[in-house]
Amino acid sequence: MSGQGNSLKAILLALGANFAIFLSKLAAALITGSGAMMAESIHSLADCGNQLLLLLGMRQAKKPPSDEYPLGWGRALYFWSFVVALLLFAVGGLFSIYEGVHKLAQPEPLRWPWLALGVLAFGIVMESISMHGCLHEVNLARGTQSLWRWFRETRSSELLVIFGEDLAALLGLCVAALAIGATMLTGNLLFDALGTIAIGVLLVVVAAMLANEVKALLIGQGVEPRRRAELLAFLCARPEVAEVLNLITLQMGPDVMVAVKARMQRTPDDLSLIEAINTVEREMKAQFGDIRWSFFEPDVAD
Repeated sequence: MSGQGNSLKAILLALGANFAIFLSKLAAALITGSGAMMAESIHSLADCGNQLLLLLGMRQAKKPPSDEYPLGWGRALYFWSFVVALLLFAVGGLFSIYEGVHKLAQPEPLRWPWLALGVLAFGIVMESISMHGCLHEVNLARGTQSLWRWFRETRSSELLVIFGEDLAALLGLCVAALAIGATMLTGNLLFDALGTIAIGVLLVVVAAMLANEVKALLIGQGVEPRRRAELLAFLCARPEVAEVLNLITLQMGPDVMVAVKARMQRTPDDLSLIEAINTVEREMKAQFGDIRWSFFEPDVAD
């Protein structure tokens, strides 16, 4: 079985880093008048709000099942992750593009550009720390998978969003530093405006990719392919099971629902069959700790 990343740790680390970066960027943007720096400060503030929404989603996902919500609130985490992706697109990406276009139409000279570069360097250090912590949790979760395959197949929407945010933030800081540096060297304010637009485009692309992945979870995805293969191998290896006819899984936030249709080994009576099914379900939940609901149907054909 694959490891599990600590999403809460990654979120809290990103929240602390982004709030410190936001304060430093905002001060530098107001002093220097840099559009790229202002775009970056808004981006960091949006990231702070996004991480608070992810924490809200994780809290709601822990609500117990009820008659109205028999499978619990686990997928609330996907809703808030999708909201975060939309906010990253609108507040981060579109605002940055607007700010860049505004700077093209009404360029303003930079003040204290060295201060802006110093703040960006501080931001790069802080974001690198946050990214390192996030990658540590991602590596625990992805095992031997490539990073791209993990991004496409993970069912941990909150860790996915934090990874996307950290990556966009780190790249955005580098773009902002290059834009301000080019403006300082050439005196051409066009570089600052184009850098601001480039940051916006970057955020829009990352947000669109995140929204596409979370959308699949909202619709209702099963467990990761490798997890399904592990589960299927476990069931086929059970002495009580003659053949697995069908296996349906559904990811419900941190929990999983499993429905199995199987041809069972012959038993002397119905009571023995029931006991065999109970044994398989009990061992399955013990080995796969994220399985919360299991439905087992004995049959002779699918």
